[in-house]
Amino acid sequence: MVIKVYIASSSGSTAIKKKQQEILGFMESNKIEFRECDIAANEENRKWMREHVPENCRPSTGNPLPPQVFHDDQYCGDYDAFFEARENNAVYAFLGLTPPPGSKEAEALAKQNE
Repeated sequence: MVIKVYIASSSGSTAIKKKQQEILGFMESNKIEFRECDIAANEENRKWMREHVPENCRPSTGNPLPPQVFHDDQYCGDYDAFFEARENNAVYAFLGLTPPPGSKEAEALAKQNE
């Protein structure tokens, strides 16, 4: 089970760069294993990402832009979905992972199950 974060290493957009860095930084600081998949340096990554973002999650015009997050082949979401999950202490659920003991998300789940 691998979390894959699709990024563009040579994006001209500072907004995209900031969003990518925010997701990657969160993953690293929380010791969540993931693999960076660069769509700028690898055409296969670009094609795969574009083909696997669900129709209802695509922009109305153009192609889906990075960052996009997947758990194996299962689509998790884009930056906005990640940000919302982070604000709600639900990133592990967003990623399809079990939250580690002692995390805010694990504590919230425990309270729900009481």
